[in-house]
Amino acid sequence: MLVADNVSLALGGTEILREVTLGFAPGELSVLVGPNGAGKSTLLSVLAGDTRPDSGTVTLDGEPLAQWPVRRLARRRAVLLQEQALAFGFRVVDVIRMGRAPWERTDAEEDDDRIVADSMRRAEVLDLADRSYPTLSGGEKARTSFARVLSQATTLLFLDEPTAALDIRHQELLLAEARRLAGEGHCVVVVLHDLSLAAAYADRIVLLSRGRVAADGPPAVVLEPGLLSDVYQCPVEVVDHAGTLVVVPLRSDAVAPRGEGEPCAPVS
Repeated sequence: MLVADNVSLALGGTEILREVTLGFAPGELSVLVGPNGAGKSTLLSVLAGDTRPDSGTVTLDGEPLAQWPVRRLARRRAVLLQEQALAFGFRVVDVIRMGRAPWERTDAEEDDDRIVADSMRRAEVLDLADRSYPTLSGGEKARTSFARVLSQATTLLFLDEPTAALDIRHQELLLAEARRLAGEGHCVVVVLHDLSLAAAYADRIVLLSRGRVAADGPPAVVLEPGLLSDVYQCPVEVVDHAGTLVVVPLRSDAVAPRGEGEPCAPVS
């Protein structure tokens, strides 16, 4: 469905992505992981067509992404940004209804009310419907924005750190929904920092390091202690807990229980 071929990009004179080649298929939940500054969000933006690479190409269904008209692209892919910047006092239900904009004046418009209601139910925001968006907590805004993405009803979804503001229940709910969509044939690409969450839900993990792909494959292959310790510059242990991998940092003896000292011992 989606292919990035030898993509490179520099911003402000700094190379952010370096010769990235990846393909993404329907029915797959792919998670991009890596340390801060590795290029995860930038790569997601390039894959979504919001940022053009300096070199290399991104194609969707064999057609260069740069040639897709905006409205046509909006009917194929939906994007949940890391930051929710909406400042106007729209009601939650109206924010979610904005996801239906690409389908205006099409036959799909007849399903707007049903799809909006279903999206609100899946994101557990029905009780927030009449609230003003700026009055919401960070987690409530994140769930509302996720519902908006769901209402767009696209086959390709990009989610940039969607769990960052969520409590544990809603982290699991959101990723379970992403997992369900992938199971129905959608292509879902998610940026996560929590490696254990990635292990629990991803079909495939792409590990980025300094703008390059350091590893790409199933969680059991990519979440290798030596590789993660090297990329994150923090020693970790990977534990199999009831069939699910859990990534645990190995803290130095010098780290006191109250968190004094360095969070990770030097990598040997």
